[in-house]
Amino acid sequence: MPNFAKYFPILSWGREYNKAALTNDLVAALIVTIMLIPQSLAYALLAGLPPEAGLYASILPIMFYAVLGTSRTLAVGPVAVVSLMTAAAIGQVAEAGTAGYAIAALTLAGMSGAMLLVMGIFRLGFLANFLSHPVIAGFITASGVLIAASQLKHVLGIDAQGHTLLELLGSIFTYLGDTNWITVVIGVLSVAFLFWVRKGLKPVLIALGLGPRMVDIFAKAGPVAAVIATTVVVWLFELDGAGVKVVGFVPQSLPPFTMPDLSLELMSALFMPAVLISVIGFVESISVAQTLAAKKRQRIDPNQELIGLGAANIAAAFTGGYPVTGGFSRSVVNFDAGAQTPAAGAYTAVGLAIAALFLTPLIYFLPKATLAATIIVAVLSLVDFSILRKTWAYSKADFAAVASTILITLLLGVELGVTTGVALSILIHLYKSSRPHIAVVGRIEGTEHFRNVNRHHVETNPEILTLRVDESLYFANARFLEDTVYDMVAKCPKLRHVILLCSAVNEIDYSALESLEAINERLAASDVKLHLSEVKGPVMDSLETGHFLKNMSGQVFLSQHLAIKHLHS
Repeated sequence: MPNFAKYFPILSWGREYNKAALTNDLVAALIVTIMLIPQSLAYALLAGLPPEAGLYASILPIMFYAVLGTSRTLAVGPVAVVSLMTAAAIGQVAEAGTAGYAIAALTLAGMSGAMLLVMGIFRLGFLANFLSHPVIAGFITASGVLIAASQLKHVLGIDAQGHTLLELLGSIFTYLGDTNWITVVIGVLSVAFLFWVRKGLKPVLIALGLGPRMVDIFAKAGPVAAVIATTVVVWLFELDGAGVKVVGFVPQSLPPFTMPDLSLELMSALFMPAVLISVIGFVESISVAQTLAAKKRQRIDPNQELIGLGAANIAAAFTGGYPVTGGFSRSVVNFDAGAQTPAAGAYTAVGLAIAALFLTPLIYFLPKATLAATIIVAVLSLVDFSILRKTWAYSKADFAAVASTILITLLLGVELGVTTGVALSILIHLYKSSRPHIAVVGRIEGTEHFRNVNRHHVETNPEILTLRVDESLYFANARFLEDTVYDMVAKCPKLRHVILLCSAVNEIDYSALESLEAINERLAASDVKLHLSEVKGPVMDSLETGHFLKNMSGQVFLSQHLAIKHLHS
């Protein structure tokens, strides 16, 4: 049973489920459902899909994650960044508003789900570590700007297209003369109201004497209030006849059974977007899940999270949805509302199913400007250009990766932006590790501590050179080590011993081993002995499998202090 429960976390928390957890989960589900109804519709609009796709993508996927996911508060569904990436990917293979576009969206969800599932089964969660946090922060910031810019056309009531910032702004400027000022008023007032709800509503409700739980419910219902008010105004004054674009007819039904298109042509075109969406979605989801779990001293299993998210996306593919992941805002709301188990997500799915069955006729006159306002307010909280200042002050290499990610995402699109960020992060890491910090060290007088001669007053011996290598040795930096040793030796005419202090070396691969053999032979030819000190156990195990230690001209010392003591004597 324990091994089985590992793959079905519901078997663990389900045994402890009680009435108190049920009450807290139901209240959290109510609050999150209220928030998700307009948000799901808005994100579907962002992805270029019919509004019901947002509801469909928020029902069965949540159910699957509740069974297979390890986070007790993560709320799965459509999110802004993934919706934008979906629109960018599908826009290249199908025209928005067509059946082919919707089929491509659910195919993308299925491919992404399959990739996540395979990664989880083979325990490949570590691959997400290749996305550095600064690059992710830069990508999300640029995506937030792109998303907000893409929604300006709905606030202005014009037709504008584009997947990059320049394309969007150019298209908006071209059609600016077609601006519908009634739509502008609705959009601007909605944005202002939603910003006020975020900051100013809670103090007012508290001043009126409402309890914390009711304050939370009303504060999260702000977007719903905007939806109701603007829908009523458009219906009452028949503003759709005055050019205000509305959502229109939305099917009154539960998610339908759908089938992805498994044609080789479509899957080939969507393969790379599916990879990027899978990785970005997983990184965003696992970051949120681990942050919230840490507050309650709970544990998240990244590989099981891959399985949970993979199953959720496959569920979206077969129920008319599109790619989903764990969302930051909805998860935080779920956490703050008191959710104790993933059952809160299942109850949220039931609430959204009820909305899909009975409430969709009520949103016929919902202005698209209101949904755009909902998106703009949500994504602007993701924009954080301070990451540029922070990385500039701390690491110019990280700044270069972040700045490049932001610029390329804005100017050339989300896929190329995140790909560039990942590539730059890996290249910078390889460059740094290929030129490891190698310090000449000496002993601090009266101690057994050895420190960098350029940073401390230390004792040295002209016959002994100690080099501390601050990096594992592998093929990329093996030649650099050789060159450094030879240069140092050439500057020390009285030298008799070279000690490599290996306290920071966690691994020596075969290429580095060959370099050590070459160093040993060349030093021996100059009547200089090579020694090692403070070699870690696993590294020593590797060295003992070959002939290097037998042929080494010097010795291996347990500590640097013993090495100096022995060689001095």
